[in-house]
Amino acid sequence: MELWAWFTDPAHWSGPNGIPVRTWEQVLMSTLAMGIALGVALPVAVLLGHLRRGVLLATNLSNVGRAVPTLGVLIILASVPSIGVGDTAAVLALALFAIPPLMTNTVAGMTSVDPDVLDAGRAMGMTAGQRLLRVELPLAAPLILAGIRTAAVQVVATASLAALVGGGGLGRYVVDGFALQDGTLILAGAILTALLAITTEGLFALLERVATPRALLARQAHLAPIADVLT
Repeated sequence: MELWAWFTDPAHWSGPNGIPVRTWEQVLMSTLAMGIALGVALPVAVLLGHLRRGVLLATNLSNVGRAVPTLGVLIILASVPSIGVGDTAAVLALALFAIPPLMTNTVAGMTSVDPDVLDAGRAMGMTAGQRLLRVELPLAAPLILAGIRTAAVQVVATASLAALVGGGGLGRYVVDGFALQDGTLILAGAILTALLAITTEGLFALLERVATPRALLARQAHLAPIADVLT
């Protein structure tokens, strides 16, 4: 009842500490972090996958990056004088956190393209750039988009840690709740973060389905019963 009363209180839906403002802060931090991560990881991963060189090294480095705790990176960045506490440190830490799944899935998608398909494109007179844009990227799109979806959901959920270094977002409710020993405030922040992550998952799942070529969707649907039997 206390939680329901908190959510239905109009005071919590307005002002600088209201739910819309805190949600927007979390979405903005996540969007900036994903933009940085995409700008860094995608070009490198696409190039490595296209050239079929350095793939193992990139994958191993990405796996090592997964093992680094985001909270530790966040605290280290916040302690740098030129960065300081606040949203900037959180955005940079989240961007570093998003790079490994983006790198791994993009490289895997590029290298999963059948060499016979590339040879067919080469035989048709396609240049390397045309094969990349018209053959490799469309076929690798499902895995690339899956990596983007995974990274986006992780970033949105982890963005709550920004409040630990003076940042905004929904994590402020959790941090303030612990400071005030207010269990309702803590639970409200956790529920809002979970709902935002679930919404992000749904939106990117829809985007992944829309952006995937119909032929690949049909092939996946055809292979799904076989995969169920094998598992």
